Amino acid sequence: MKLQITLSSIFITLLLNNVYAASLEALACKTALDKGDAITALKQAEKALNNNNKEVDALICQGRALAATTKLDSALSSFKQANNLSTDAFEKTIATLLIGRTYHALKQDDLAIASFQQSLENAKVASNQAFERVAHNAIGDVYFESNQYTQALPEYMAATKLAANDNERGESYEKVASAHHKLNQNDLAVEYQLKAYLMHDTAGTLDQYAHSSVELGRYYVITKSYSSAENILNKIIKFAKDQGGAYYEAQGSYVLAQVKAAKGDIAAAKSLIENAKLIARNTNDKALDAEIDQETKGLF
Repeated sequence: MKLQITLSSIFITLLLNNVYAASLEALACKTALDKGDAITALKQAEKALNNNNKEVDALICQGRALAATTKLDSALSSFKQANNLSTDAFEKTIATLLIGRTYHALKQDDLAIASFQQSLENAKVASNQAFERVAHNAIGDVYFESNQYTQALPEYMAATKLAANDNERGESYEKVASAHHKLNQNDLAVEYQLKAYLMHDTAGTLDQYAHSSVELGRYYVITKSYSSAENILNKIIKFAKDQGGAYYEAQGSYVLAQVKAAKGDIAAAKSLIENAKLIARNTNDKALDAEIDQETKGLF
């Protein structure tokens, strides 16, 4: 049940699938990428570009395949060529978005933000609010990951206004909640995380629902809303057990241990931590084990 891919990246992939409508080779490149075969995708892109070295679809697919093989500088070159050759606002939205993601992967964040801002402008020209939202979130993520939470928050807020359904609203509210938390505005973090939880309860995946539950529990603990924290954490622990989601059972358990410790029930807190640690060992999840140690350090 551990979440591996964000909703926004799934959304981008689905929309990218509709971009390619040119040569058979470019379509074959996209098909190979969808199957996770970047090597075959590169070969098909090369065939397409040998026939027409100005084919935007082939260049975009080539760039994606190069990025998948960690050849980021070469990927960037392909995306830039696609952007320069395209006269279509939507194609340019995609190209500049991919340029931004590649710059971000190269840790050139100023250039990444500039590219995402250009993607935002291109999306407006294309009258595509869905990709306006994607661009706002992308800008916000760069700021967030570089600890610039004050700059990230308005980007996330802008994205919430462009959400088209409960799934997107849940994702956006969760980002807003995270930014408020990092700014030590935890009452607001609770407010937006509760909204995210309600959206994911209605329309989210099991992972999204479970993750939003644990995060809501964390914020309740921080704001000392212990009864609310216990209710949501006990619920998600049971849900995770029923669904076979050991990862979230462990997370819910160690966060609930924080509640028990705060209320003076040390025995219950230690038992919950032991259970979480046992799950981490049984699933050979070293990252989870380290997370449990970090989050419960100095608890007693």
